[in-house]
Amino acid sequence: MSFVTVETLFKDKKEEFSLEIVVGESYLRDKKISTYDIFRPGLALAGYTGYFLSERIIIIGETEVSYLKTLTKQLRNQRVAEIMKLGTPCVIVAKKLSIGEKFKDEAICRKIPILRTPLSTTPFIHKLSTYLAYKLAPTKFIQGTLVDIYGVGVLFVGKPGTGKSECALDLVERGHRFVVDDLVKIVQRGDILVGFGAEKSAQLKHHIEVRGVGLVDIYRIFGVKSVRSHKRIEIVMELVLWDETKGDFERVGIQGKNKKILGIEIPRIVIPLTPGKNVSVIAEVVAMNYLLKLRGVHPAKEYNEELKRILAQMEAPTSHYDEEIE
Repeated sequence: MSFVTVETLFKDKKEEFSLEIVVGESYLRDKKISTYDIFRPGLALAGYTGYFLSERIIIIGETEVSYLKTLTKQLRNQRVAEIMKLGTPCVIVAKKLSIGEKFKDEAICRKIPILRTPLSTTPFIHKLSTYLAYKLAPTKFIQGTLVDIYGVGVLFVGKPGTGKSECALDLVERGHRFVVDDLVKIVQRGDILVGFGAEKSAQLKHHIEVRGVGLVDIYRIFGVKSVRSHKRIEIVMELVLWDETKGDFERVGIQGKNKKILGIEIPRIVIPLTPGKNVSVIAEVVAMNYLLKLRGVHPAKEYNEELKRILAQMEAPTSHYDEEIE
């Protein structure tokens, strides 16, 4: 199961969310967040804990703080103790509100960290959920090269030495945008896949290894317009040596093939490699053909239907000729 620690959340978003630790700094590393769903304990503070999900982060906003002030001290302490006893990865207080000492005492007793942010509750929940959805999304790493061709994310895959990096370099020189080479981090977002560079350092991104040349810095050579940090993957283009294809490639293009990545089907095109073949031009045509299909134009199907219509109208040949033609 994917998870992110509260320590990672704090380090990643400390500046953006202006987070501060109220109590429990030593507990941050041990607490794991496994869902992007957020829990506001309004009903729980009112006494109903029948649907309390302990794996969710508890957000305390102005509504919760205002409600607790309406209770007697004894009842307030009882309700706080009840929800903290049920457990949570952490408690985050919005709008930099003050919370009672009972919250802090229970947090220390249960080893639950409490954080605080000056952001308003609802905008903060949206930002936090977006961050957690990304961090907890299904992820896979694939060896390949990702390029943005006419706005279409094309993932080149194939055995080492098939020319994926060289093709990407040629495409960048032709005005397209490079995303990542060698190791592609694929993140599932809903029903789409997004490819990222796997490097954490910005200076290590946007490099291509060209055999015989070495590492090439695409950003510095071709400029900022030639690169992008991530791109949706819409086509998988597999480069295969001709002798290894064994006929596993499309001739007409009517019946498309797919590749399943993280449970999502992506159109897959197998390109058999022969000496002198211009793979860059083929990749451009693949991208443009894909854009046509998105607009409801399917050239292969239209060609096939027109050919069938012409064949159906042709008369059957006669068994003999009235005169010899030579």
